[in-house]
Amino acid sequence: MLIEFSVKNFLSFKEKVTLSMEKGTGNENKENIITANITNLLKTAAIYGANASGKSNILKAFTCAILMIRNSSIMPIEGKWNIIKPFLFDEESKTKPSEFEFIFIENNVKYRYFFSADENKIYDEILDAYYSQKPTNIFKRSNTNHYEFSNDKNKLESLAANNTENKLFLSTATIWNYDKTKDAFLWFAKRVDTYNSFDKIKDSDLISYSNGDENLKEFTLNLLKQADILIKDISVSYNEKEIDNTLIDPFIPEIFKSKEKFKAKNVKIEVKHEVLTKNNKKQIYTLNFNDESSGTKVLFALAPFLKRAFENTKIIIVDELEKSLHPTLVEFIIKLFNNKNINKVNSQLIFTTHATNLLNLELLRRDQIWFTEKNPDTGISDLYPLDSFSVRKDENIQKGYINGRYGAIPFIKDIDLWPENN
Repeated sequence: MLIEFSVKNFLSFKEKVTLSMEKGTGNENKENIITANITNLLKTAAIYGANASGKSNILKAFTCAILMIRNSSIMPIEGKWNIIKPFLFDEESKTKPSEFEFIFIENNVKYRYFFSADENKIYDEILDAYYSQKPTNIFKRSNTNHYEFSNDKNKLESLAANNTENKLFLSTATIWNYDKTKDAFLWFAKRVDTYNSFDKIKDSDLISYSNGDENLKEFTLNLLKQADILIKDISVSYNEKEIDNTLIDPFIPEIFKSKEKFKAKNVKIEVKHEVLTKNNKKQIYTLNFNDESSGTKVLFALAPFLKRAFENTKIIIVDELEKSLHPTLVEFIIKLFNNKNINKVNSQLIFTTHATNLLNLELLRRDQIWFTEKNPDTGISDLYPLDSFSVRKDENIQKGYINGRYGAIPFIKDIDLWPENN
């Protein structure tokens, strides 16, 4: 589970900002809280802000750090981390490394992992484990090649000697079977997933339906039914075709993409609707998936990810969750995560949104709502929570947000788009 994430000098975030999933003050909306031995956490968090204010950049920072950790072991010696983008509107910042920090819980142990890097190399890296109230340092790396170890020095020094400047030691140590880094690495490898909005559905988004998982089919039908989308059944077929791996995800750097072609499943889904005819008899009609509404398609694409999140603890991070979804469906998804009878494994959902209907203190706590705002003079983004303001429990925060009380809205200037030539 995620406690907090911090980033500095990445895209529009010049200064350090922190997104915290730790419970703040107040005992309202208790179903939204994960009660843990180490600390109480929040199940969901919504990030608001004007266009180009930095909302998506927070998610890109998550994605950048996670991709680096997952792919560090296959980074070539001369490879570059082209996904790292420092703050460029400052002569000093653009030459400095970006910084990322995660505080999280895995197997009932709290961890703190920090690293700084630019496209060429890793500068600093720290992993602390809290086996008790005080942190135990697993390793500390500074100035790229200087390592400090409090335990297992001989083993870790031999691993460090084989680590390259552009690889994260967390990944290297785990690949070489060092047990004290394993759980922390696997948290990044298996627990955290980031997604762009689901408004553009591709075959790869539906591939889970080709694996013969009847439980997924049942889960999807129940999800659609709960969302008041009346679909009787789903029929799935597929054929295999060759796919160029370089086309799968344009965000993944070229160095991680295989140039070889491989076979993947081309999924075809037919959706069966049961309707009443003019004779008041039930009739089944079959539609191709492509003929369904955008909202239905999004729920189909989301269903496998939701199912996995409710089976194994996950941190799901989605940019613009509301795209192609009715506002009530977005609220429905949030309630699924906050429902202890459905989300039994305490998965967390973090998302950006413009949907002001979600600014409802009966749905979200004050510490679950975040804002991004960019300084128009400096180009620097900031991130801050609603509970940094004096907000009453019964306050109409939707109205307050629209009226600009909390910032993070576009300031529309009164200008002439067609000025006359003087």
